[in-house]
Amino acid sequence: MSEMSTKLRVPESNEEYIAFLGTYTPRECGIATFTKDLIDSIDLLGEFAPARVISVNEIETIYDYDSRVKQQIRQDFEEDYIQAAKYINSSRINAVNLQHEFGIYGGEWGKYILSFLQNVHKPVITTLHTVQPDFEPKARNVLKEITAHSKAIVVMARAAKNMLKEYNVPNKKINVVQHGCPDIPFLTSDSVKPSLGLKGKTVLSTFGLINGGKGIEYAIQALPPIVEKHPNILYLIIGETHPEVRKIEGETYRMNLIKLVDQLGLKNHVRFHNRFLTKRELIRYLHATDIYITPYIGPNQVSSGTLVYALGAGRAVVSTPYLHAKEVLSHGRGMFCEFKNPDSIAEEVKKLLENDKLRRDMEKKAYRYSRSFIWPKVAQKYTDILKRAIHV
Repeated sequence: MSEMSTKLRVPESNEEYIAFLGTYTPRECGIATFTKDLIDSIDLLGEFAPARVISVNEIETIYDYDSRVKQQIRQDFEEDYIQAAKYINSSRINAVNLQHEFGIYGGEWGKYILSFLQNVHKPVITTLHTVQPDFEPKARNVLKEITAHSKAIVVMARAAKNMLKEYNVPNKKINVVQHGCPDIPFLTSDSVKPSLGLKGKTVLSTFGLINGGKGIEYAIQALPPIVEKHPNILYLIIGETHPEVRKIEGETYRMNLIKLVDQLGLKNHVRFHNRFLTKRELIRYLHATDIYITPYIGPNQVSSGTLVYALGAGRAVVSTPYLHAKEVLSHGRGMFCEFKNPDSIAEEVKKLLENDKLRRDMEKKAYRYSRSFIWPKVAQKYTDILKRAIHV
């Protein structure tokens, strides 16, 4: 069934309705992109009526949403969360999928979402994008309340499931469903480079909304010894500063990265793409990439959409060993470098550049592995979880 026919389909009277609550495109936010991709894929399965969205907006912003958005919550107005619950209670909606990330809901540690959960009378399935073992007590309490009010929980890594067990969340509530990736063909990087003006370059890349947690400075510091042996190296840093970071500190982090490039004499080897790329553009840049780098500095990160996309494109990856990376890059699907260690990054990148067979094998392993979490398969898993929550 095509996407267009799904959108125009008239729901049958016995169909079930799902509402998705979280940020939503065109808001520039990883969760918004995730929610849109998930809904598009679930709608294509045709097992529910077309999805409805309750979007969460930051202060003083208006978005040109598509027709799926039926309610909007102003992040810092607690009464909006209660109104959203009342809307769901009085509607034909059968279940809610809540996308949870700290920082997108109002109140201390996002506690306003609890006002929604305490007032809604339909089953809620919550996707937790961040779980950490060392949350401070107030964050821990918010998380515990969310899990208590959810009929089912979805996390994207086994490590997150183990952490939730430490929080005494019942095992039967927790489902591990990998972050989805687009179903794209495997292409060699050299076949794509000419169309992007990258012919003859060996391309390293990192993409995503830029902030200090990405550790990009360590990847830049790793470049001089790599460039020495491979003078055609180009490192692409793709993405704009995270909008929430920009509000607080402006472009400080990016400007510091640009200064670092200047200091190290790397102007010809680093290129910044300071904008939010469309999915099609992003995939083309990933296809043109020889080695993808995720030098993140936080060891407890349990979800990285950018890493999943790189695997989905069948790219060789060098990554710090944060929790999500440790799971998906095991069994030779990627190389690990030490946290905050440019020498270690350089060493792993050079290994891949100097051993074509190692890199090609890694690309094949990454691509094969990613077939298990292309969006249609992830959507089917969510559909099964939602149906169970409605009927059991």
